[in-house]
Amino acid sequence: MSGPVTPREGRPDGEGPTGVDELLERVRAGYARVEAREAYEAARAGEALLIDIRYAALRQRDGLIPGALVVERNELEWRLDPQGSHRLPEATSHDVRAVVICNEGYASSLAAASLHQLGLHRTTDLVGGFQAWRAAGLPVTS
Repeated sequence: MSGPVTPREGRPDGEGPTGVDELLERVRAGYARVEAREAYEAARAGEALLIDIRYAALRQRDGLIPGALVVERNELEWRLDPQGSHRLPEATSHDVRAVVICNEGYASSLAAASLHQLGLHRTTDLVGGFQAWRAAGLPVTS
């Protein structure tokens, strides 16, 4: 029987709570992130799904990536779980390569880590998010 979880148990070294920067560093070490051009080429070749998790106001303000699936962050795991009853038709197996895209590449890292926990081992995220995509001159629609 274990006792209550203490803040010191939040870090692997037992030193104290984990901050978000340390958490990001840890989850990003678990997979290879992709740059905008690589994500674009993979999607164009049919080798990756682009998953836009930005909230509606950002999509309305900045536009959309053509061909990207829009999945609200709070629905992401349910929509991409190939075993789930609420999955997207594109969520065909645990081998699907998904590139998660948020606004600047922070929330997408945590989302990718969550999808890894569901067994979606080929999931990654876009370094710099949508803003990096747009800065690279890649297609955006309004």
